[in-house]
Amino acid sequence: MNNSVPAPVWRLLPVLSLGLAGSLAAQTTAPERLAPYVTTATRTPIAVTTAGSAIDTISAEEIARMPLPLLRGALASIPGAPAFANGATGGAVSLFLRGANSNQTLFLVDGLRFNDPNTDYQVALGGASFGAGDSLEVARGPQSTLYGGEAVGGVVSLRAQRGRGPARQSAAVEAGSFGTAQGAFSAQAGDEQSAYTFSAAGGHTDNARANNAFDSATYALRVDKKISAAVALGATWRGFVATSGDPGAVRGFGANDPDNELRESNQTATVFADLGHGGDLTSHVTLGWQDRRFVSDNPSPFGNQTTVVKNRRAILDWQSTYTANTQHRLTAGFTGEINHTVNTGFGNINRHQNLLAIFAQDEWSPVQNVYLTAGLRSDDFDTFGRTTTGRVTAAWLTHDARLKLRASYGTGFRAPSFLDLFGQSAFYVGNPSLKAESARGWDAGVDYYLGENRGTLSATWFQTDLRDLITFDFSAFPGTVINVGRARTRGLELSGKFTLPGAIEARASYTYLEADNLSAGTRLLRRPRHSGALDLWHDFGGGFSAGTGLAFVAQREDVDAATFATIDGEDYTVVRVYGAWQVTKRVAFKARVENLLNQKYEEVNGFPALGFGAFAGVEVKW
Repeated sequence: MNNSVPAPVWRLLPVLSLGLAGSLAAQTTAPERLAPYVTTATRTPIAVTTAGSAIDTISAEEIARMPLPLLRGALASIPGAPAFANGATGGAVSLFLRGANSNQTLFLVDGLRFNDPNTDYQVALGGASFGAGDSLEVARGPQSTLYGGEAVGGVVSLRAQRGRGPARQSAAVEAGSFGTAQGAFSAQAGDEQSAYTFSAAGGHTDNARANNAFDSATYALRVDKKISAAVALGATWRGFVATSGDPGAVRGFGANDPDNELRESNQTATVFADLGHGGDLTSHVTLGWQDRRFVSDNPSPFGNQTTVVKNRRAILDWQSTYTANTQHRLTAGFTGEINHTVNTGFGNINRHQNLLAIFAQDEWSPVQNVYLTAGLRSDDFDTFGRTTTGRVTAAWLTHDARLKLRASYGTGFRAPSFLDLFGQSAFYVGNPSLKAESARGWDAGVDYYLGENRGTLSATWFQTDLRDLITFDFSAFPGTVINVGRARTRGLELSGKFTLPGAIEARASYTYLEADNLSAGTRLLRRPRHSGALDLWHDFGGGFSAGTGLAFVAQREDVDAATFATIDGEDYTVVRVYGAWQVTKRVAFKARVENLLNQKYEEVNGFPALGFGAFAGVEVKW
């Protein structure tokens, strides 16, 4: 095994991107198998066998094989990442990575943050899925040292591969239960000098309830151009547009509303450059932009109530890496960000915020098979002040590269929102003296690499302590928020990705989680004590392949949709099967069955999940 530090970052680092182009689009290319390198935990490419952080990946090939209808479906196979939807396809989804709040996990889009305390990702997570060639990478545990706010539970990064090989295109259609119909198109090509990828998809589903139809259109474009041996340029544009009926809960106040409608548009764009400065110094520069518009229409006999949320963000991110030798690499840079949020609903928000952050990281291998990292970051917000975070990791790999011991410790934070700081209403006033929510987390784990590239088995124990949580102060009038909350999450994550006898590809995960509200002496809501997933797939030859998967959740607390009392959330297990028949090199038939056992359950109390659903489609390549 070669234990040297990887090649310079500008040659290897893919641009992070969000592929919101539908599950059919994810099946339209046969992506080239990538080297086992990861980037999210260090911002630089490292072999997964040398990483001191807990990292999970799902390749574009795996996404296409399963096939996963939604982005949130892939998260089900990641240990420590339970995600729950407000009902059916298109419903908002909350992710509790390592038990952190949904707004304490950071999503990266083309190297940009996709969310902050004012910009919501839950609608996109509930209705969007992968574009052609997208892959998923999740770094668990506090990651604010490299990415700033909201990276308390960790970072979820989606990236698009650069176009490769001669020009090829594909088109696919699928139809099935709940009045579902969707289509997709993709195209890509690439050589050493230039490349492009494009995918687009659109679809409709009625779902199973009145006023719960969901329509969406998604698209993703990436272009690359090599100017010289030292300069490479590129650009991305990503979009997700959706309209859905919003009937609310099936019981309680305002249940089964026949008129409510939600509309979402989320656009991101980047221009990026990879630069070689001579010698061992390289840089990666990203100029990015995000525009989100969310509208909630609520007609009633007493008048139409419309809430509009507009988020706009501009980002400049500069990262330079100096490779001193094969054992030592330094990375440093800065992030400048300007964002503006308008929210015509509760709090009446119309605010700007400027952010300037600097960071530095040292990667060092003092002796063979020992890998260390240490980093610091300072984020300066013009709204509430400065926050400093740090992170260290260590990994030791046995001489035969079969066993790795690893550990990490890091700090993270979530910035207060504009509503927290400046909101105004008849019964509420913001608190401009708030501090950021903060966290300290550590983990220790072991990875065992099976021989002949047959897979990996992993186990990780973790604990995260959160303090200065922003909570409502009921003793004041008008009401406000203060930094008093404390919480702790801890548990065990088990995962495996391996080949069973008979060439059956398997992926499995299990998480044991204790998530406690230390201030109230109760469990944190919607954090399951037990959760896990399993997926099995086999190629039978002759163009036939098939797989099955399941996901389960047990022992969690929720809020009753009618009484608002804390209740025991229901346990559930959901099973799916899928298959494909490659008729010719150009034509394939595909089918999947979701919720095979027709399990009746609610991920969020009052919002029924979909029952048994069957879907089939055809894909054509040329």
